[in-house]
Amino acid sequence: MAKRQNARFNLENTLQRDGYARVAGVDEVGRGCLAGPVCAAAVVLDPDARVSGLRDSKLLSAKARERLYDEITVTSDWNVSEVSVAQIDQLNIRQASLLAMRKAVMALKVPPDFVIVDGFLMSELPFPQKAIIGGDRKCASIAAASIVAKVTRDRLMTWLHQKDPRYGFDRHKGYPTVDHLDALETFGYSNLHRRSFKPRRLFPRPD
Repeated sequence: MAKRQNARFNLENTLQRDGYARVAGVDEVGRGCLAGPVCAAAVVLDPDARVSGLRDSKLLSAKARERLYDEITVTSDWNVSEVSVAQIDQLNIRQASLLAMRKAVMALKVPPDFVIVDGFLMSELPFPQKAIIGGDRKCASIAAASIVAKVTRDRLMTWLHQKDPRYGFDRHKGYPTVDHLDALETFGYSNLHRRSFKPRRLFPRPD
């Protein structure tokens, strides 16, 4: 079995050599969920305090994510922003994700010189940017952002579970698991659920 490689600093190093000292990596989490907000993080890693072991958050255990989250948030300039369920239903999930990412960048303590983002370019961003498909597996800054966003959102969903334990948000974090769909069939949608998301099991398409 091939060993999964860590995300690299190659692009960040190139950009810094070109004069872009503050490179922000950006990623979102929660796009495919049925409940809860979509969250995005922007992270500017300190080149003098390199965090090792950065990977796409989906490839890390919960324990590893928590450890890396602590290290990233202590040594980096970072911010997490979210877009609510109501905004997701109003805008659509793609636009809501881009909005969350743009908000995260704009709320950094010091503006970045360059932004690298996982997936798609953001509109109305006053900084040069580059979109990297699969960037959370390739670029260290984007991987760091994916970890910060994931840990933040997972903690939020665990807290929401304590307020309404019927759906099991602490286990699936709002994703469309069998348990989650079972709970939706039993209890219906709550105010934490995205009304515009209609899983086929609950809303079968006519033949």
